[in-house]
Amino acid sequence: MLRRKLSSEGRWRVRRAARALWETVLTVAVNVPVPRANQYDTWTLDTVLRDTEGIPPEVLRELALVGLTLQPTPSQAEYQHVAATV
Repeated sequence: MLRRKLSSEGRWRVRRAARALWETVLTVAVNVPVPRANQYDTWTLDTVLRDTEGIPPEVLRELALVGLTLQPTPSQAEYQHVAATV
């Protein structure tokens, strides 16, 4: 029961961050894969940002507000990939 509660809390945190980023940043894509479908084996937020050099402060703020941990990801051309986990 405790694992289920932690899982649903993690899902809520990731989805909240996804909504906030979609509404506030030049976002190309937002994905919230289930834990078993990603390399981190936990609730993960995958986001692709447009026209940025690095990760903007507003993105870091939203991730920090819900307690997500930023994972290292390489940027590609004019896009910045952001991955964050619970």
